[in-house]
Amino acid sequence: MSAYDLVVIGTGGAAMAAGIEARARGKSVLLLERHVLGGTCLNIGCVPSKNLLAAAGQRHRALDNPFPMVPTSADGVDLPALIAQKQDLIDRLRQAKYADVADAHGFPIRYGRARFVDEQTLEVDGERITAPAYVVATGVTPHIPDLPGMGTVGHLTSTTAMEMTEFPASIIVMGGGYVGLEQAQMWAHLGVRVTVVGRFAPHAEPEIAQVLRGVFADDGISVVEERASEVAPTADGVLVRTANGLEVTAEQLLVAAGRYADTGELGLEAAGVKTDARGFIVVDDHQRTTNPRVYAAGDVSGAPQYVYVAAQTGRVAAAGALGEPATVDYRGLPGVTFTTPQIASAGLTEEQALQRGHACDCRVLGAQDIPRALANRDTRGALKLVIDAESGKVLGVHAALDGAGDVMLAATYAIKFGLTVDDLADTWAPYLTMSEALRICAGLFRSDKPTSCCA
Repeated sequence: MSAYDLVVIGTGGAAMAAGIEARARGKSVLLLERHVLGGTCLNIGCVPSKNLLAAAGQRHRALDNPFPMVPTSADGVDLPALIAQKQDLIDRLRQAKYADVADAHGFPIRYGRARFVDEQTLEVDGERITAPAYVVATGVTPHIPDLPGMGTVGHLTSTTAMEMTEFPASIIVMGGGYVGLEQAQMWAHLGVRVTVVGRFAPHAEPEIAQVLRGVFADDGISVVEERASEVAPTADGVLVRTANGLEVTAEQLLVAAGRYADTGELGLEAAGVKTDARGFIVVDDHQRTTNPRVYAAGDVSGAPQYVYVAAQTGRVAAAGALGEPATVDYRGLPGVTFTTPQIASAGLTEEQALQRGHACDCRVLGAQDIPRALANRDTRGALKLVIDAESGKVLGVHAALDGAGDVMLAATYAIKFGLTVDDLADTWAPYLTMSEALRICAGLFRSDKPTSCCA
């Protein structure tokens, strides 16, 4: 007999949520970890990248001050000290938000390499463990594309780049998704010459992506919107060649070409757990795998790669594994890329709305018409509102603004609870906040004539 009602493989956001859910139901649970406590978000993802982005942003604001009458300066960057303070933050959060939380809820964490040996049994460093139910929450790992020459050059990932203690003179960032965009701007703001190669903000609305293109140009970041076809070493770095024959060189190559599920060592085939071509575990709406005893949660299950999604899928997986199936409600799901300005979204894009059969209508508000942006002396930005033309209900909100992520909370509420564009236009919005952009944009559906400050 197992000593635990549930065994969870992993200790990231999904795994911790599963453990907390199990204990809330009065069940015993064991978490297994093969590397370091805390998962992707804490150790190599959200926390370190946003910490370093904040530091880089401070330097950039000092250098690119829109208020010349208030002088600022930015000296050289002490990169080793910057990396050390980032690690100190991770260590403190690992203790406070993971180790202490596990102790408070009363579930142990065991370190070791876990592998299924059959449909009911795990082996952890040679010891066999059997439980009534399992949750796999092992996360994802950076994908390195199989391009000609990739094996002949050294390369960074977002993980290893954030461990550097010396600045390269130049970096090529391969990939224009959210990780690539954040890494590109972070290193550029810290003084490195950066070139991005790949599709630029491929999932953003065109009007929003265009804002960020302009900002990157202002920041001196070169953008080559072509797919890399091969790489090669040079005397002092690396060369990337695109499908159209364009060549770009730099001292370092940072690969940000997406992530895949690292499930090869879990013995999932022995457990009867099906995966797709990229290693992601196939799950149903309840996070249940093809083995009814095994559930999966977080990035490894193919869910949208946000830590708050991971946590919700972890709760749902634990509930299902313990006999009470649930589902995740993705309505109005927000996402944020922490560039400057942030690009953020909630709900459907215009294209998605049309694909789903909506007779949609859209308005785009430029930041030059947002009082907060005028006060900040930076009007590079836009907000796009997508609605159902027949019902007036809000379907999607997309923005490139300072603090765009904060605007998405109200947007998520509007979408989830079925608010109309009139509801937004008629609801209070505090003046001289960026969130006021949502109300102003809603008003554009009534009239395209200019308004007074708060009218």
